[in-house]
Amino acid sequence: MSPLTFKGGIHPPDKKELAKDSPIKEAHIPQRVVIPLSQHVGAPCKSLVSINQGVKKGDLIGEPGGFVSSPVHASVSGKVSAIGEFPNAMGRMVTSVVIENDGKEEWTSLKDNPDYLKLSADELKEKIKTAGIVGLGGAAFPTVVKLTPPKEKPIDAVIINGAECEPYLTADYRLMMEKPAEILEGLKILMKTLGVSKGFVGIEDNKPDAIAKMKEAAAKESGIEVCALEVKYPQGAEKMLIKATTGREVPPRGLPMDVRVVVQNVGTALAIYEAARYGKPLIERVVTVTGEGINNPSNLMVRIGTLVSELIGECGGFKNGVGKVISGGPMMGFALPSLDVPVTKGTSGILVIPEEGVIHAEDFEPCIRCGRCIDICPMGLMPSMLSVLSEKGRYEEAKEYNLFDCFECGSCAFVCPSKRPIVQLVRLAKSMVKP
Repeated sequence: MSPLTFKGGIHPPDKKELAKDSPIKEAHIPQRVVIPLSQHVGAPCKSLVSINQGVKKGDLIGEPGGFVSSPVHASVSGKVSAIGEFPNAMGRMVTSVVIENDGKEEWTSLKDNPDYLKLSADELKEKIKTAGIVGLGGAAFPTVVKLTPPKEKPIDAVIINGAECEPYLTADYRLMMEKPAEILEGLKILMKTLGVSKGFVGIEDNKPDAIAKMKEAAAKESGIEVCALEVKYPQGAEKMLIKATTGREVPPRGLPMDVRVVVQNVGTALAIYEAARYGKPLIERVVTVTGEGINNPSNLMVRIGTLVSELIGECGGFKNGVGKVISGGPMMGFALPSLDVPVTKGTSGILVIPEEGVIHAEDFEPCIRCGRCIDICPMGLMPSMLSVLSEKGRYEEAKEYNLFDCFECGSCAFVCPSKRPIVQLVRLAKSMVKP
């Protein structure tokens, strides 16, 4: 049976070989963490701590500022040394809590619950909400909001996203190799929370070992199907994944819930299991540190608030001639303005690109109307028109070409022979008009 897929897409070199065989290891515990109170989609958290206050691992330090928000917890034990504005990975100043590690690694009290699947849907949702779990694929959307669809939009399927189509990144692959049973327990919790009997795990078929591991773990589970997907970017985008696994098409400007589906990342499923089983809040995540510009590509379990510079040092430092350091992958990630920015819940990878691999934005040329970007756009848009209209400042006109259906996957820029910064121009247009 041929692997499942969607229309459009591209085939960039996957570069997974750099880090895929590196087992997940605990990163060095930092002496100081900088924990932003806004590291999720939605309202920032309100600080619950004061300077010189002692905290333990897992203590709540920021409470949600609204329904679409997520609590923030201490990732080390120690003393709060500062509360103020610090730069995040996007270069924006964000209110953050700085904790000096006392080295005791003392946990706040956690409640173990071996019978977590006997809890009600509301009790499980409360555990997920309290643990501060957000989407760990990069979007960082609060998970409990996805699990609270309106009554008129019932859910009948849950998909675990194991595609990891972004080149270089291997964090999800390593989790599926090392913790398949825990991931499936997370899926079962999601299914119970939403009251559904059908679950999918979608994995690109360039990861046969992970597919085998997940199928083995799911062999005795009823209602759970592990699907092999065609290797094609952006296979892991929600709408593409839903099309490939269920055949359903999310309507323009629509959400997965519009076709009765909820999608969650592999790492999110693991975090959900740990929250339901042990009461563990989200204070750490797996980060792939990779690229031709780093000496020892690795997959690290990293405490939230660890500075990127410390991860670079732990992986042997830079090779000669580093051109760019990216948070995330090469397609949807963004260049870091500084290495002194913290890892957040949404940091899936740190990619180091050597100078010879960098394409400089100022070198782009006019659109030649070749149509390549239109042919491969997974959303069926006209990226060439969106970029030209944005370049000319005709932002309102860009809306007529379904500007907000673009999810900025970067496929268009990848195939553009003129090396136009199409995604940046689309983002500019979005920032200048209302949806």
